[in-house]
Amino acid sequence: MTTTKENTQAVANTNFLNTGSRYKGLLGWIFSTDHKRIGILYLVSILTFFVVGVTIGLLMRLELIAPGPTIVNPDTYNAFFTLHGVIMIFLFIIPGIPATLGNFFLPMQIGAPDVAFPRLNLLSWWLFIIGAVIAIFSLFSGGGAPDTGWTFYAPYSIKTGTNVTMAVFGAFVMGFSSILTGLNFIVTIHRMRAKGMRWFRLPLFAWGHYATAWIQVLATPVLSITLLLVVVERWMNLGLFDPAKGGDPLLYQHLFWIYSHPAVYIMILPAMGIVSEIIPTFSRQRIYGYKAIAFSSLAIAFVGYLVWGHHMYTSGMSDTARWIFSLLTFLVAVPSGVKVFNWIATLYKGSIKLEPPLLFTFTFIFLFSIGGLTGLVQGALATDIYLHDTYFIVGHFHYVMFGGTAFALFAGLLYWLPKITGKMYNKKPIYRSWFLLFIGFNLLYFSMLILGWLGMPRRYYDYLPRFHPLHLTSTIGSWILVTGLIIFFVTLLRSLKRGDSAGPNPWGGTTLEWQTSSPPPHENFLEPPVVDHDPYNYDEHQRR
Repeated sequence: MTTTKENTQAVANTNFLNTGSRYKGLLGWIFSTDHKRIGILYLVSILTFFVVGVTIGLLMRLELIAPGPTIVNPDTYNAFFTLHGVIMIFLFIIPGIPATLGNFFLPMQIGAPDVAFPRLNLLSWWLFIIGAVIAIFSLFSGGGAPDTGWTFYAPYSIKTGTNVTMAVFGAFVMGFSSILTGLNFIVTIHRMRAKGMRWFRLPLFAWGHYATAWIQVLATPVLSITLLLVVVERWMNLGLFDPAKGGDPLLYQHLFWIYSHPAVYIMILPAMGIVSEIIPTFSRQRIYGYKAIAFSSLAIAFVGYLVWGHHMYTSGMSDTARWIFSLLTFLVAVPSGVKVFNWIATLYKGSIKLEPPLLFTFTFIFLFSIGGLTGLVQGALATDIYLHDTYFIVGHFHYVMFGGTAFALFAGLLYWLPKITGKMYNKKPIYRSWFLLFIGFNLLYFSMLILGWLGMPRRYYDYLPRFHPLHLTSTIGSWILVTGLIIFFVTLLRSLKRGDSAGPNPWGGTTLEWQTSSPPPHENFLEPPVVDHDPYNYDEHQRR
């Protein structure tokens, strides 16, 4: 990809942090419509919630270090796992990549000066914060912190005396934030691509967000309506989900998972887009099977709408529904397998340089593959009957969500932070943090897979002594994991002041964001870029 005029590093002094708003200081941030500022607002917000969620998770593991009560009582433990789930799912994982790196780099990758609707973009962040504040307020009002789990399953969620109403309404408000982000991305990709950027010249990061955006727009309203029905049920006792009043609790599960399984792909498709950017950059090769990866993103998004029933095999569905959902669950694994194959094929005979972003990318592929394969174990009817609601589910879920989405976000931060800040981080501590993260993660969550296989139920406050060695191993893994996280983020924070200048293109990338300064100017490019070849043409890049 080329621009009509080569940007020089002197442009790096055009600091986007001080432009794009008529206000100064903090107000200049929270009222800015610049997509880069909004992306950073999201990043700071989401990582703050991530720290809170990790802290609660660490306290849960401390409680489970030994049989019997240790640091909290059963009611507090129930509140802990509800808060941990709500924070990590709704405040970190779902918005994690689209709202941060997607907001910052999607317009740049397609050569646009901003997103299509800058004010809606700012509104989406405000709604995210307002929803989070409402959810947090539920901890200190009414009956106290909700204790239903992050799924808010009826009929318990409509009968418990805890403040479920406030928490559910907060999630309802945050749903509008996700819808607005998806709508913005769809219109931006359709209407604001640079001259010469045809559909099959889009970077794969943009393809991942395009598929994700359709899920956000079409699936999120289902969850929003469902959560609103829970609020109405608690206020008016209509009996929608209460079997004592003629309601159907299975209806709630169907409505919830019709959104929440596609939401898994809101979490993972942008992560796959990051991987598809990093691998060609550090192997110095064109991505293998570009169209196959692009279409597999759309296929995952489409089939993902049809597999929600595999969460409900033990809930009372018909045998016919069970085997149909099982078949669809296995089918949705095919496009994911296509991506993994193409990533590995891209590396074949490549000039591989094992920089930190690529190391975390390899970790994503390894951990996500474990998560995917354990998901197929649950997709099979016979094994799911045995493993349903055991710790195997907890381990699988974290391999996909944390091992997948979070590690891809970390890889993306390592890849693009020099572009965002203009500063390069110290690589040695990052390698150390990776080692601790990898060891700690697998000790923590692989122990859960074994616990579930041995019959340990999930969400239990206490357990039999025979499960103690594996729970102890899992808790020790959590300590190692948190140590790695601390080293990782401290290193990145230090780079903001002490890092060396990164230059406009420290990794030798070929997509459009690397053709402008670090950090980028206010409208991204000094002159509108013109695209005349595919996004991963390293032969053309080397000639220039």
